[in-house]
Amino acid sequence: MSQHLSHEDILKRLKRADGHLKSIMTMIENERNCAEIAQQLHAVEKAIANAKKLLIHDHIDHCLDSAAKDGTLSSDDVIKEFKQITKYL
Repeated sequence: MSQHLSHEDILKRLKRADGHLKSIMTMIENERNCAEIAQQLHAVEKAIANAKKLLIHDHIDHCLDSAAKDGTLSSDDVIKEFKQITKYL
C-alpha cells in the first residue's frame, strides 16, 4: 500500500477539476454570461486549492511524521522540509 493514501483522492479531484475547466472553456466559446463563467472558475480554483491542501497535509501527516519517528530525517531536516512545503498553503 502506498504511503500517500490521499493521492488517489487527489487525482480524482484534479480529473474532476480538469473536466470542469474544459466545460468552462466551452462556456467562453459559447459567449456565456461572464458572471456565470467567473463563478465556475472560482469553483475550479477552490477544487484545486483543496486538492493541494490535502496533498500537503498528507505529506506532513505521513511522510514527515514517519521520517521523524523512524529517524530517516534529522529533526532539523524535518523542520526544514515542513517549512518548505507549508509555504504552498
